[in-house]
Amino acid sequence: MAKTALALLGVAALAWLAVCVLLYLQQRSLVYYPQFTRSDPAETDFSLDRGDAVLRGWIVNPGRGDALLYFGGNAERVEDNRDALADWAPARTGYLPAYRGYGASDGTPGEALLLADALALYDLVRQRHPEGGIAVVGRSLGSAVAAHVAAHRDVERLALVTPFDSMVEVARGHYPWLPVRWLMRERYDTASLLPRHEGPVLVLRAGADTVVPPRHADRLVAAQPRQPMVRNFPGAGHNDIHLHPGYDEAIAGFLR
Repeated sequence: MAKTALALLGVAALAWLAVCVLLYLQQRSLVYYPQFTRSDPAETDFSLDRGDAVLRGWIVNPGRGDALLYFGGNAERVEDNRDALADWAPARTGYLPAYRGYGASDGTPGEALLLADALALYDLVRQRHPEGGIAVVGRSLGSAVAAHVAAHRDVERLALVTPFDSMVEVARGHYPWLPVRWLMRERYDTASLLPRHEGPVLVLRAGADTVVPPRHADRLVAAQPRQPMVRNFPGAGHNDIHLHPGYDEAIAGFLR
């Protein structure tokens, strides 16, 4: 019996170790879903050559003095938000870039690359709007990207939709039986970055979110020295918050 128990324990330990190795090696496939977003480069409105990849995206309300930069979620076709962006901020030119590997952009996504790309995209928008204000909206994964931009650039207003404190904490919630802190390379530590932004912040919280449970938005808010404005949508899930009454007006009012 003792030998059998030890053998079973050994098998379980090996299986656990195999899952750890698999998570470490395949974590990007669990974070990024570009395969659902591919589009034709000929249908985009602007591009940015990053040397190792060309980023592409869409523009709404061209010719305005102020700008709005939007960063989407991990499986989001950002071009589907063109009408919404135009309505949120009719006085701003809106930019919807696709992450590298997404939409019509080249390359393969990864945290360091996406964050560096986001700063380069901001700089492109700044060149196009040298005297205007730049607001940033980020949703889900894009909330971490947007917070990074706001921590390193002059962002007039920052709206975060279904944000999280860090990708590591979200993963720990989903995989409490794994040593996620040691395994995660894609960390997106929003809570440590956001205090560097001194402008107004709006957090849109989905109360029924099972992908990024709302406790992560709550922790992000609680960690800030200057409390963000919070708009709660109690019945909203991670992927349908934009369908709930008041969502568009919350962002539009904040951007005004």
